[in-house]
Amino acid sequence: MTSQRVEVAPGVGLDVRVWPEGDGRAFLLVHGLASNARMWDGVVEELQALGHPAATVDQRGHGRSDKPDHGYDMARVADDAAAVVEALGWSRPVVVGQSWGGNVVIELAHRHPELVAGVVAVDGGTIELARPFPEWDACAAAMRPPPTTGTPLADLEQMLRGLHPDWPESGIAGMLANWEVRADGTVAPWLTLERHLLILRGLWEHHPSALYASIQVPVLLVPAAGGFATTDEAVGLLPRGRVRPLAGDHDLHAQHPAAVAEVLHESATDGFFT
Repeated sequence: MTSQRVEVAPGVGLDVRVWPEGDGRAFLLVHGLASNARMWDGVVEELQALGHPAATVDQRGHGRSDKPDHGYDMARVADDAAAVVEALGWSRPVVVGQSWGGNVVIELAHRHPELVAGVVAVDGGTIELARPFPEWDACAAAMRPPPTTGTPLADLEQMLRGLHPDWPESGIAGMLANWEVRADGTVAPWLTLERHLLILRGLWEHHPSALYASIQVPVLLVPAAGGFATTDEAVGLLPRGRVRPLAGDHDLHAQHPAAVAEVLHESATDGFFT
């Protein structure tokens, strides 16, 4: 694995980790809101075993990437992903996004279809928050993240293990990486509340259903049985759509990395992404 910094805008660099080994279709993996690249570690391990190069990225505001106070609308973050694809130098990889990241890759497919062989939305890509929340203030109030700053790391880990008893160690470690560990042993989220709300506003303003009919690259939707993505509308509109549901919760990639990797491998080897 190698690490590199990709400048996606003046003064904005994203942290990208790359596993270049393998002669199969390459994958770029994009995390969700208030998440980070390490949530994909288990999937990367499985993809490598199946012969696929892979890369993960901390999106702006998250993890080890830069944290500007602007540029969190969907068009900008999709352009960030496009800049990472170009920097990797791979010939038309498949770009995979989870939750908010699923909407990001739908926007990427709409704006930059020449860069990708296709996109995958894992329990995302169909999120339209303005439907259940016609008013932004109601959305912001309902989806405001709980405060965690100042929580002892040991308490946070105990809580996460209690909430996700069936997750592998890669998933727990990935989730813990959503927080910075401070000198006193307490944590603070890498994504600040102010930036969280800017991203949430961009997601609330996003309407992927208006884009589906125009997307010409293949789109694989992987809804979670215990998640909240719905796919009927998207499948009816996407020219080249496929649905592969998996049993699990919203963070399928952390909970069941082998199953997610197998779905990606299947679609990469059966001709769907051509």
